[in-house]
Amino acid sequence: MSLAGQIAIVTGASRGIGRGIALQLGEAGATVYITGRKPEHSHNTAVGLTGLEETAEEITKRGGKGIARFVDHSNMDEVKSFFEAIDKDHQGQLDILVNNAYQAVTVILENVGTPFYETDPYIWDTVNNVGLRNHYFCSVYASRIMVKRNRGLIVNVSSTGGLRYLFNVAYGAGKQALDRLSSDMAVELKSKKVCVVSIWPGAVHTETINKMFKNEDGSRKEGTVKNDRAFRKGETVEYAGKGIAALAADPRKMEKTGKTLISEDLGKEYGFVDIDGTTPPNLRSVNSILEHLGWNTTAAFIPEWIKLPGWLVWAGTCRL
Repeated sequence: MSLAGQIAIVTGASRGIGRGIALQLGEAGATVYITGRKPEHSHNTAVGLTGLEETAEEITKRGGKGIARFVDHSNMDEVKSFFEAIDKDHQGQLDILVNNAYQAVTVILENVGTPFYETDPYIWDTVNNVGLRNHYFCSVYASRIMVKRNRGLIVNVSSTGGLRYLFNVAYGAGKQALDRLSSDMAVELKSKKVCVVSIWPGAVHTETINKMFKNEDGSRKEGTVKNDRAFRKGETVEYAGKGIAALAADPRKMEKTGKTLISEDLGKEYGFVDIDGTTPPNLRSVNSILEHLGWNTTAAFIPEWIKLPGWLVWAGTCRL
């Protein structure tokens, strides 16, 4: 599974899933450009410059080449200039784009449980400017480079929030739109041999999630048993990255274009486990779904390998 010689971009890679994806692409040998805001534009200045540069250094240590670039993904002029520089510096080569940049984690967590009509309507822009509009712009500029070479992979990091209510109205609308963006772009890019997919990671142990559910010594905080049920067996930040790296190296990846992929399904197909040696639950696993609903006793009798077919998951959440 070598990506040596390939040029990749992972947006929003200072930490979390973006960082994990970038590390795995680098481990496979790719040159990986990672983007993030400058410290003064970041909600968490402790990450800022240090986080982005540390990620780039770790990519290089793992065998790839990490290059940090500060890009404010709420500023489309900066986004355009960034892609123009990639095009020029690599003579029109771009093999992989992973749209992961997101700026709404904090505001989403602060407003969980508050009805949309009691929330400042500008939360829509906070959630969907970088998390959706920016992804469209990045995909346009990346596609202009990729179609000239008749090859490429665009991955949009999405979630099950595109299926049914999760967190708030703006979040779900944005994620469903992102999945539709992937499928529709795939229609127009198929003849150009550019593969476009959405990926749904499961519950992921990001830095933010760990702060919510764990004490400094790593023990679970009291009173969070119900809320952290999905995360006890969750993925590391690098598991989805393993799947994307495997997909990028797959000569038959065009067979998946337009699809929404689940990280654990990729693990089964390509034969890998998480970096901690575990196999995270599948979002389609009946066992995991029942556990998430709090039906632990029933779930204990159902093997984790029993899964709902994808078509049934979609059919069960259709709105007529």
